[in-house]
Amino acid sequence: MNVQKITPILYVTEIESCLPFWVDRLSFNKTAEVPHDGRIGFVILEKDGLEIMYQTHDSVAADVPAIATTPMGGSLLFIEVDDIDATETALEGIAHVIPRRTTFYGATEIVVREPAGNTVIFAQFGNKEAEGD
Repeated sequence: MNVQKITPILYVTEIESCLPFWVDRLSFNKTAEVPHDGRIGFVILEKDGLEIMYQTHDSVAADVPAIATTPMGGSLLFIEVDDIDATETALEGIAHVIPRRTTFYGATEIVVREPAGNTVIFAQFGNKEAEGD
C-alpha cells in the first residue's frame, strides 16, 4: 500500500464563516461544494495541489451517522490510497466504523478509528468497484 494523499476534513458547526479565511485571505479555490439543509454541508478548498475539506456536524450525521459521534471540534482524516484491498488487509482486526462502501463521488472507502479515537477514512479513486464494473 502506498499513501498517495492525506487531506484533513475539519468537522465544524458551520462552514460559511470559514471561507473568507481560506478563499479571501489565503487564495484557496473552492473546488467542490455540497449543500445540506439550505447551507453548505461540505466543501473542498484547493491551492497549489494542497487540499483542505470542511464538513458540518449535521451533514456528517445525515451522511454517515456512525461517525457523527466525534466530539465538537474534532476532525476526520481522509487518506487517499492506491490499493484499497491492501489497505483493508493492513487494517485486519480493526473494527470498521462503517462497512466498506462506494461513495457518490466515486471512491471506495474504509472508515476506522485510530487508537486515539480519531476517525480515519481511507479512499481509493478510479478502481473498478467505484466505477461500477
